[in-house]
Amino acid sequence: MKEIKTNKKNLLIKIFIKLCRLFGFEIIDQSNFSIPTSGKSLSDNISTPGKKSIILPLGEVNITRPVRSLNIILRTCMTVGMLTQSKKRIFEKNKEEYTKKTLLSLINSVNHAKIIFKNTKFKIFVIDHNSSKNQIENMKNILKKSNINFEVISLQIEEFSKQIKDINEEKKEVTENQKSNMSNIHQSLLLSKEKSDDLTYFVEDDYIHEKICLSEILHAYERIASLTKQDLIVCPTDYPYLYSKADKTRIFLGENRHWRQIDQTLCTFLTSKNIVQKHWNELISMCKFEHYPFEKPLHNIYEKELCISPMPSLAVHFTNINSAYGLSPNVNWKRLWDENEI
Repeated sequence: MKEIKTNKKNLLIKIFIKLCRLFGFEIIDQSNFSIPTSGKSLSDNISTPGKKSIILPLGEVNITRPVRSLNIILRTCMTVGMLTQSKKRIFEKNKEEYTKKTLLSLINSVNHAKIIFKNTKFKIFVIDHNSSKNQIENMKNILKKSNINFEVISLQIEEFSKQIKDINEEKKEVTENQKSNMSNIHQSLLLSKEKSDDLTYFVEDDYIHEKICLSEILHAYERIASLTKQDLIVCPTDYPYLYSKADKTRIFLGENRHWRQIDQTLCTFLTSKNIVQKHWNELISMCKFEHYPFEKPLHNIYEKELCISPMPSLAVHFTNINSAYGLSPNVNWKRLWDENEI
C-alpha cells in the first residue's frame, strides 16, 4: 500500500514538473540544491542567453535586449613599449609578449563564450601598426588555430595622421606614437561603424582576460540593458583609481560579478552600434585632437550613458605596477600571466 502511494506521489510530481516546463516556470528543490524542471544544480549557470537571466535569490529577468553579435577589434603595435611613459611594465618583458597574451586570452574567452551564447556571432579583427612581418604572421597562425572568424588589417596611418592637429590641449606637440594610436582608434571606429550590427569590443594589446570575461560581460549586458531599458558601455577592468576616492555609484548584479557605474575608462571598452552612432562626433574628436586627459570625450559620453565595470576585474591592464589605471586589486596577476602561454 505504501509503495502504491509513493508511486502516485512520484507520478504527480512528474506531471507537475511537465506542466511547469510547459508554462515556462522553474521549480527549485532546496532540499537537494536542484532544479527539477531543467535537470540542473543550483550551482550551475541556470540563465538562458537571449531569453532569461536567473540569479538566486532574486529570481528571473526576461531578456528584452539579446546580444546578436560581438566584434572584437584589437589594436596592436609591438614596436612601442609604453605609449606615454618611459616606465617598464610588470614582468618587464618585450611588448610582443603582452600582445600575444592579450590575443590568446581573447581567443580563450571567445571560445568559452561561444559554448554559452550559441546564437551570438563572434569575430576578431586585428588592426596592426608597424609590427614586423614575422610578428604579424605569428598572430595570424595563432588565430588560424582558434576556430574563430578573424581578419588582420594593417593600419593605413597616412589616411588618418594628416587629420590630427599637431598641438594638443596642453599646448605640446603631439608625438608620432600618439598619432599612431589616434589613427588606430580612428580606423577601429570606422571598422565598427561598417562591420558591426550589434556590439563591438575595442581593446588595447596589453589587457589579459579571464576565460569567463566575455561570457560574463554578455550575461551582464543582456540583464542590465533589459532592466534599465538602455544600451550600455562596459569596461572589463576594475581599475585601482576607483578605490582612491569615495564617489557615490550604482551597483548591479551579474552572473558571477557585481558591476558598478563608473565615469572614467581608458580606450578599452565594449558598447553597441547604437551608442557609437549616437556619439560619433565625440568619439572621432578623440582621433583628431589630443585632449587632456586623452579620454576626455569618452568621459563626457559617460555623463549621458551608463558605463559599468566589474568587481573583481575580468581583464587586467598589464602596465606599470604603480599606475592608477593598471593592475586590478584582488586578482592573481601571475596566474593570469602564466595561464596565457602559447
